[in-house]
Amino acid sequence: MPSFTVRHDWSRQEVEALFALPMNDLLFRAHSIHREVFDPNEVQVSRLLSIKTGACPEDCKYCPQSARYDTGLEKERLLEMEKVLTEARAAKDAGATRFCMGAAWRNPHERDMPYLTEMVKEVKSLGLETCMTLGMLSAHQASQLADAGLDYYNHNLDTSPEYYGDIITTRTYQDRIDTLSNVRAAGMKVCSGGIVGMGEQATDRAGLLQQLANLEQHPDSVPINMLVKVAGTPLDNLDDLDPLEFVRTIAVARILMPLSRVRLSAGREKMTDELQAMCFFAGANSIFYGCKLLTTANPEENDDMSLFRRLGLRPEQGKAATLEEDAAMVAKAGQGAAKDSTANTPLFYDAAN
Repeated sequence: MPSFTVRHDWSRQEVEALFALPMNDLLFRAHSIHREVFDPNEVQVSRLLSIKTGACPEDCKYCPQSARYDTGLEKERLLEMEKVLTEARAAKDAGATRFCMGAAWRNPHERDMPYLTEMVKEVKSLGLETCMTLGMLSAHQASQLADAGLDYYNHNLDTSPEYYGDIITTRTYQDRIDTLSNVRAAGMKVCSGGIVGMGEQATDRAGLLQQLANLEQHPDSVPINMLVKVAGTPLDNLDDLDPLEFVRTIAVARILMPLSRVRLSAGREKMTDELQAMCFFAGANSIFYGCKLLTTANPEENDDMSLFRRLGLRPEQGKAATLEEDAAMVAKAGQGAAKDSTANTPLFYDAAN
């Protein structure tokens, strides 16, 4: 019998009490739970591709893709299918088991749904799990994606309900909850987490995790992002969050949602190897792999593989593979990507913004 109970009734006081534990006690508790459920030396690896970049009408203060901020980001249309599949093949060759596709939309247009559902089918045919993040979804749109075989849908809550209005005004917190409900009702898995380091208080980090843990069903994947400050966005000049507060957030997420994958997500390119190692010990067991997360940097594959080797970690794969084999796959993927960049394949599908 497990030593923990899966709960959906956490109080704010209980969550804040976890954050307030001495670090050694918090890490011991989180890591003990982690070992009961998961192989502590295995990390699920995903690759993220922006399939439609920029010109988003939302006002999320952290986002360089918002049309409201001048960040120098060039608007791009929806990628052509073959370009997406080329990236998906490279991701698989580099050891990724899940391919995530993100579009800078408030919500997808109905006229684009047939193209998106075909994209899901084509990527799945390569033997990869699929994930999309397209903004808000109606119940009908969620059903369409589920029928196409989409495995995961990402829609973050971002922060606590109390702090949310300081970050976003163009959609409500309930809008986000409703999208998650539509995704669950359609039978897809939920990927939902948030961003820390946006000027929030510790109680807001507790509030975010409380909201996620008290959903009727815990998210299958919980990405914890460190704010990536981009010039031109309203959050560009914030002070950095104490790295140990980030570790605490990972650890509390693991305790509250013991059966969920906790993803060490955006901001890793600025994290030391030591900080990432602490996060893996605290219960993070999923990463995005590759040089870019939508529009912001991420550690290169070889950097990740080097860190994995030093920590004795291995990517989750369908078959056993040595770290040397994984490194060879990374090199192969890099050669393939360089070759593909010279092809005369159209890059964009003419879709609405």
